[in-house]
Amino acid sequence: MSFQAYLDNIQQKTGKTAEDFTKLAEQKGFLKKGTLVPGVKAGQIVAWLKEDFGLGHGHAMAIFAYFKGKKSDADKYPGS
Repeated sequence: MSFQAYLDNIQQKTGKTAEDFTKLAEQKGFLKKGTLVPGVKAGQIVAWLKEDFGLGHGHAMAIFAYFKGKKSDADKYPGS
């Protein structure tokens, strides 16, 4: 599945775009000005997205990758 397909499926399931999740993550204190706050781990983001939005692990990780800077299939996964 392409990265964009993950984002499209997430939007279809939740009604929220990746940008919406960015705003929500800022409200939760995970991001500041669109950047991950130091010390925030993938597991924290994944747990929040699973609990509050019913996302599976792969879809939650796609949102985490988006937060880390991945915006398209052409982008290398940050940190790899």
